[in-house]
Amino acid sequence: MRNIPFIKMDGLGNDFVITDARKTALKLSPKDIKTLGDRHKGVGFDQFFILRKSKTCDVKMDIYNSDGSAAAACGNGTRCVASLIFKEVNKKEITLEAPGGKILKAFNTKPVTVNMGNPSTDWRAIPLKKKCDTLKMPALIKGFGNPVCVSMGNPHTVFFVKNVEALDIASLGSAVENNPLFPDRTNVEFVQIINRRKIRMRVWERGAGITLACGSGSCAALAACALRGLTERKAAVVLDGGELEISWTKDGILMKGAVNKAFEGTAFLK
Repeated sequence: MRNIPFIKMDGLGNDFVITDARKTALKLSPKDIKTLGDRHKGVGFDQFFILRKSKTCDVKMDIYNSDGSAAAACGNGTRCVASLIFKEVNKKEITLEAPGGKILKAFNTKPVTVNMGNPSTDWRAIPLKKKCDTLKMPALIKGFGNPVCVSMGNPHTVFFVKNVEALDIASLGSAVENNPLFPDRTNVEFVQIINRRKIRMRVWERGAGITLACGSGSCAALAACALRGLTERKAAVVLDGGELEISWTKDGILMKGAVNKAFEGTAFLK
């Protein structure tokens, strides 16, 4: 039996289990992570974080989805991790090493702000199976127009809709996530424009399903809206779990929003 100490946190209801392996070795299989992610028999989470030592940053993050698959980015979870690190160090800003070596910067604001970097609309970066105009993708769902594809270090497909509340997110999101056009699958965002400084978004996350919020998805949605000329480059993103402030600056997309520490515990794995 292995004991896994953890902290349970969430960003607007997008929930995470965070375990610290900076001082002790920890190796978990996809099956282990899926077991921990079971909301009935395990702890339950949208994403699982393992903190490790970094040679270049304040901390390194390994990130996994609740189905055990690896994730390349997680904005709300990164803000949660940053809030923990700021309690350890007396700094105004820190750096976090994301999977794949991408360096993210966090600022000790109230609440914490993370720079998620600049988006990419290169079809190879997302990636797509074939070359497409990522600002006007083929109609992947009948009657839903042409979405925008954006990479925030992980793939996102953004649809613009008139009434996001009326959608069957589960069936639509799952179909798009597993479309053959996306060799690594994709996160799926459905966006309703409220005005040029506010949007309403619901999300289907790759490997996790419907979540109450998605940080990288909010950044991708704001980028897609701005690139289409539908909003300014700074807007509030209203999610099922609350609101994020997203700003696309020359240095990257800044994300600011609340985080919450729910509890600490120990999980047991055979």
